[in-house]
Amino acid sequence: MGKLVSFVIPCYRSAQTIGKVVEEIDAAMEKMPEYEHEIVLVNDSSPDDTFEVIRELCARRKDVCGINLARNFGQHAALMAGFRYIRGEIVVCLDDDGQTPADEVGKLLREIEEGYDVVYAKYTHKQHSGFRNFGSKINEIMTRIMLGKPKELYLSSYFAARRFVVDEMLRYTNPYPYVIGLVLRTTKNITNVEVSHREREVGTSGYTIGKLLGLWFNGFTAFSIKPLRVATAMGCITACGGFLYGIYTVIKKFVNPNVPIGFSAMMAALVFIGGMIMLMLGLIGEYIGRIYISLNNSPQYVIKECIGGKHRGEELLRAEHESPI
Repeated sequence: MGKLVSFVIPCYRSAQTIGKVVEEIDAAMEKMPEYEHEIVLVNDSSPDDTFEVIRELCARRKDVCGINLARNFGQHAALMAGFRYIRGEIVVCLDDDGQTPADEVGKLLREIEEGYDVVYAKYTHKQHSGFRNFGSKINEIMTRIMLGKPKELYLSSYFAARRFVVDEMLRYTNPYPYVIGLVLRTTKNITNVEVSHREREVGTSGYTIGKLLGLWFNGFTAFSIKPLRVATAMGCITACGGFLYGIYTVIKKFVNPNVPIGFSAMMAALVFIGGMIMLMLGLIGEYIGRIYISLNNSPQYVIKECIGGKHRGEELLRAEHESPI
């Protein structure tokens, strides 16, 4: 028997595309007889008939597992749900829309065999919309600043990882998981391989500006205290600026007693300082809110139904319900 590769695919509005992605995975893995593979499809409470398509795939095949989440928890929570149902020594994650080239998975697997712990696909030319590309650029900058990502490392939703990396990620049981942060805190032995990126054939991206902002807050408040340090630094700068401005005002009054007291300048300073205070309080509140939610044992995800797969489906599902997540 060859090494088992587990593919984990979060699915949302992908009734028309997920079948083709599965077929492409099968075709790619047939060319690599040294590997066996299984596929875990996680339906993130898609409003279309995505899970019905997954159900049909599971009915025809024993190497496909379908997981149906009770509500929409987001891509990263769906990945974490899928990770708990894998058996493979290597895990590959990719998108459900066909834009990530499943037929190039061999490039990722070769780098894993070379000794890397995680391999991220790097797109030669992204076919996302301008909005998505802008969001990805902002995310790249912020992960570098807040999470210590190496500047030369490109992060994407298409990656392969060794099993120990995934096992370590599963130790994170708090709500709001952020897969990129979990990977970066587990290992630094990460590399990139270049792959193509396709245009979307069906539908539109499920990421809205609200979801992107929520994802950024997830990562930076769950895995870094740098935002609090930035808030402290800005508070110190503002306080110093106010002190220096006060000295300037006093000296100016002594030099020229006829200078009127500036109401506009005072109001501008008050508005600026007040805005900074509210910003810092909001940031602190974000951290406190996440602590509160974690203490309440809010789940990362809730599984409504699990079908198919060669693994111990009922036993795993029972363990899922008994887990503290």
